[in-house]
Formats: sequence, C-alpha cells, structure tokens
Amino acid sequence: MWCAGVLLAGVSVVVGCRAADTDALTPVPQLLAFLPWLLAPAVLALLLALLLRWRTGLVWGLLVLAALAWFTEPYGRAGEPTGTALAGFRVLTSNVQFGRGTASLVPALRRERPDVVFVEECESRCSALLERAFGGTNGTYPYRRAVDGAGSDGSVILSRFPLTAAPGVPGTMGMPGAVADVHGHPVRLQLAHPMPPLPGQVSVWRRELGELRAYAAAGGDTPTILAGDFNASQDHAAFRRILGTGLHDGARLADDARTPSWPARTAPLIGAQIDHVLVSRDFSARSAHFLALADTDHRALVLDVTLHRRR
Repeated sequence: MWCAGVLLAGVSVVVGCRAADTDALTPVPQLLAFLPWLLAPAVLALLLALLLRWRTGLVWGLLVLAALAWFTEPYGRAGEPTGTALAGFRVLTSNVQFGRGTASLVPALRRERPDVVFVEECESRCSALLERAFGGTNGTYPYRRAVDGAGSDGSVILSRFPLTAAPGVPGTMGMPGAVADVHGHPVRLQLAHPMPPLPGQVSVWRRELGELRAYAAAGGDTPTILAGDFNASQDHAAFRRILGTGLHDGARLADDARTPSWPARTAPLIGAQIDHVLVSRDFSARSAHFLALADTDHRALVLDVTLHRRR
C-alpha cells in the first residue's frame, strides 16, 4: 500500500502541474517531457491497490489514469488554411550533438532534399563541412545564416531560397534568424535552441522559451517558421505558450505529434518529441517523418509544408 501510494503521489504531482498549466520546479519539468510514459507507474500502483483491495487507491489510480489519458491527446489546433496555395517546400531540423552527427546529416540532406535546413549544435567543423558539401553560389544551399560557436553554441540555417539578415533570438546557445524569399513571398525563419531544463537551470530554460514566444508573437501577418531543438514537449507550459501566439506544431498537423525525437537510442519506443517545426497559420503540412542519424542523440525531423495566401 505504501509503494502504491508513493507511486500515485509522484504521478499526481506531475499531472497536477500539467493540469495547472505550470512547469513548476525540478524534477517536474524533466518528468513532464515523458508524461505519456507515466502510465507505467500509474498502472503498477493501480494493480497493487487492486491486489490489496485498497479502495482509496483504486479510485485514486483510476482518476490519475483518466487524467493521463486526457493529456496524452495531442495538444494544439490542427486546422488547415483555406487560402490559395502559393508554394510547397520541405523543411528539416537536426541537432547534430556537438557536430558529431554532421557526417550522417550530409547524405541525409542529399537524400531528403529539403529546401530549408535548421542545424543545432553545429560548431566550426560542422559548419565548414556543410559549407564544403553544399555552399557556394552554385551549391545546393547558396544561402545561409549562422551563429559561430564551439560545442553546442553554434547553429546554422541553410536555404535554397534567398535570405535576408534578421536579428536572431538572444540565448545561451546560438539561435540565428533570417527572412526567406519563397517565390516572392517573405517568410520569417528562426532557429530554436534554448537551454535544456537541467536542475539549477530551469529558470534559464523558461526565460529563453519566453524569448522565442516573444519572437513568435511579434510576427504580425508575416508567414513564420520557428524550428529546432526546443528542449520542450507539448506537455511543457512554456512551450504551449509559444503555440498560444498562433503557431501550429507541424508534426501535429501531420498527425505525428507524439513521435519521439529524443533520445535517439530509445526512440521511437520511448522518448519525447522535443524537436519541432512550428508554422504560422499560413501553412499546411502534408507529411512528417523522423530520421535516425548516427552519432547524435536526436532524430531529425522532416516536414513538407505548403504556404497559402492568407484570407
């Protein structure tokens, strides 16, 4: 009975924070990323209560399971724009873990042929390799915006479309921004890579997600793509506030809202979707799929989108 009570109490705290729309303090933000997998300890507690004929535990366990089932439903709107289709293109985002996965990313880019690429943790060697493979005026991606840095600090946006410089979102790690000319239509591009919610750094994580929210809210009527490693899932309140500005999660639009992208070693069986492509309501999403790359702890996300004329 004691074990069942402890399990139910722990899960109840996390579910309660989800219901209260707060990320609270460590270890809640870390556990929220794996909210659907809290079904396992909840079911175990319910079985113990059943064996012990502990009525309070049975009722408690059923309520917890019902709440988990409710919140496991993908969050956010999935409506499609109704305006005329203007351009279709492919977006890819990949965290290459300190540049280690770059050698696997290069053939993936050649195979998947995305039009816009967001690469997180792309340090100097990663940036140089991508430039040699795809850069130059006659290269696959003649346009780029980058924040140079060592380790996890560097990031780069590659594009087939012409890019105009734009201020990036300030953060501990590099988050470059740009405006793309997609067949004559301006599209705001912003790479996302806030700090992870490590113990002792939750306030930094929350603040940097707030900066990304401010960027999303400032878009006005300009089509926007905000993509990268958010270090947050749909079960984090700070991430849902970004969606609250009017952006849609592309994987949600493509019916892949719960497919894990991290950690790659256990995904897709166990993990969290913390890599996202968020799009403004000008976009529809035709399909999404995740790529397993060697030497990185993230799976890349590929999303096919269509830009529509806003009514």
